[in-house]
Amino acid sequence: MKLITREYYLNKLINVKGTPDIKVITGIRRSGKSKLLESYIDYIKRDFPDNNIIHINYNLARYEALKEYHELHDYVELHYIPGIDNIVLIDEVQMCTGFEKALIGLHTLEKYDIYITGSNAFLLNSDLATLLTGRTFKIEVYPFSFDEFIQYYECSDIHAGLDRYLLEGGMSGSYAYGETMQKEAYINDVFNTLVIRDIVTKYKIRRRDILEELSDYLMDNISNGTSARKIAETLNSNKAETNNRTITTYINYLCNAFAFYRIRRYDISGKRYLASIDKYYLCDHSFRYAKLGTKNMNYGRTLENIVAIELLRRGYEIYTGVLYKKEIDFVAIKRNEKFYIQVCDNISDEKTFKREVTPLLKIKDAYPRMVIARTRHDDYQYEGIRIVDAASWLLSK
Repeated sequence: MKLITREYYLNKLINVKGTPDIKVITGIRRSGKSKLLESYIDYIKRDFPDNNIIHINYNLARYEALKEYHELHDYVELHYIPGIDNIVLIDEVQMCTGFEKALIGLHTLEKYDIYITGSNAFLLNSDLATLLTGRTFKIEVYPFSFDEFIQYYECSDIHAGLDRYLLEGGMSGSYAYGETMQKEAYINDVFNTLVIRDIVTKYKIRRRDILEELSDYLMDNISNGTSARKIAETLNSNKAETNNRTITTYINYLCNAFAFYRIRRYDISGKRYLASIDKYYLCDHSFRYAKLGTKNMNYGRTLENIVAIELLRRGYEIYTGVLYKKEIDFVAIKRNEKFYIQVCDNISDEKTFKREVTPLLKIKDAYPRMVIARTRHDDYQYEGIRIVDAASWLLSK
């Protein structure tokens, strides 16, 4: 299979080389964490040939004997070389029983630069916060961005490329297959066999059917505001027999496994967060089509999902804005930067255009406002609102 260098994530690793924290590479299953680690090893070998690399990949049979934390700790210590930088890289670390004890012990010695990846239903943010308090630096890896998709397929026409990306998505493992049905079967298998199975195994879930129905519901309602109560009522109408508390718990499991991202609502005029109704976006929109099909294709909602994940990938906190009972798709915040975004597939119709810009025109503060749509034209301004082509924005740095 063809490989590309994921420079965005590789540079993140390069920038924290030698820092004292344990570097934790997280993200949805099959998002490329292991390949990223391999790229980083190639970088170290090329630019720091005198560094001692201790690489343990638990996917390989030769590391079977290290699946207990004492063995892992002793193996690393055995391969330590004094007087030079020692880089420890452990892939699928959760396959070692008691791995956190080995990591804490090695970190305490203050002589290793440590990097780990793991399957996310077992290696969660909450678990790490408890087990490795104050000792970690997280790098979250997402499926292929549109920019990476364009690089992989060497698309010269970015607009045709976006048409294709809207359908195929960013799960790069599917790119090895030529037929659409084969691609969808791979993506479906990743979600069912890896994501759902991992959650069921970790939390000992008895009602897998409820978890699957919930994930299907969230996929079918990306970009729509919803609540645990509403979801429970909908599933109960289909004789699922569940309740608000179970749905809330299962949603948390899906979000912790990086399958979905919860986006809260923000009252722009009152400058406060609103409870009850949240939006959920898929880590990659390809799961929706692989699971539910393309019969009821909604390009606008899919594009909104792509923009949401791209904003998260770029390091923004995002919220759904509410102003005078009108919704603004995203309030994006990063340090002192803030801007407002509406996303729409097609704004060539005047009525649609007015619907998108009207909420933005009512905002009284001076932060930038923009509409992202598939205009296929250069950026332009409308009464202080920037109208930007979706493909161009997704490729912008």
